[in-house]
Amino acid sequence: MSRPTGRVLTLLELLQSGGTRTVAELADRLGVEGRTVRRYVDQLIDLDVPVESVRGRYGGYRLAPGYRLPPLMLSDDEALAVLLGLIAGRRAGLTTTQTTANETASAKIRRVLPKRIASRLDTLLESLAFTEQPGELDTPDAGVLLTIADAVRHRRPVSIRYTDRDGRRSARTLHAYGIVAHAGRWYVTGEDARIGEDRTFRLDHIADARTLPGSFEAPAGPGPAQRLLSGFATAEYRHEVTLRIHGTVEQIRAHLPATVANLEEHEPAADEDRATERWLRVELRAERLDWLPPVLASLDRPFVIERPDELRDLVIGLADRLASHARRA
Repeated sequence: MSRPTGRVLTLLELLQSGGTRTVAELADRLGVEGRTVRRYVDQLIDLDVPVESVRGRYGGYRLAPGYRLPPLMLSDDEALAVLLGLIAGRRAGLTTTQTTANETASAKIRRVLPKRIASRLDTLLESLAFTEQPGELDTPDAGVLLTIADAVRHRRPVSIRYTDRDGRRSARTLHAYGIVAHAGRWYVTGEDARIGEDRTFRLDHIADARTLPGSFEAPAGPGPAQRLLSGFATAEYRHEVTLRIHGTVEQIRAHLPATVANLEEHEPAADEDRATERWLRVELRAERLDWLPPVLASLDRPFVIERPDELRDLVIGLADRLASHARRA
């Protein structure tokens, strides 16, 4: 789908949501000039969509009262993709409501599908099982999500009201680089303009977002997803852990991914590659240490604990308990 065609369809969606939309509002949402909005309106009218022009101080465009989009026409593959996408999005936390929006969207799609396709899809959904049930997901406000997405696209500062994990509330101005979905949660990465440093914020902890005048330049370097992972690995916690582990990068990463630990890799020699076993430095931060000994045991590679001594004691304690259990008749 070409970008102009996509914008015309986006314009139709905005008008379909009801009410009168000003030219300035539509131009801002579509990222175009006012005259381009008028051209898109003419294209909708050419497609027999009854767009009305409203004059006056609060004038703009609206759809004629009572107008509804024609019935949804989807192939088997398209309908299956949409419904499974709704289910997968709900289970992965990629939704802005707990259940209602997904359920009503699924119901609307089924209602307009031909009976033959709807019956086949119901048969699939009835026979579909999952290995685990979805947990309680922390979902962001839809308005906050869309406002920040618009600020990311147009490189505009955004004012947010944020509550951190300790319950402290603050007002911030954010230069948002991008939105990242990770492990069932939504995040936004960007520069906190007040302190001039990169920060990561959970979208479900943002109570309000409002775009501000002006613009900013996005920095070069890692993308939003990599910034998020690096931020998790270097966040301030109670314990700082340094290890040296003998193994391959893949072996270590299988148990200590980038979201948990930083892995210091030296340049391999001419006769070795990432699959070569060698001593690698691993650094991580953690609130608790009791989860690390089982991870190191499951890694089953030679390792040296450089710090802290408390971790060394926990590993020795786990080894003693395992040896004691193994000796039992």
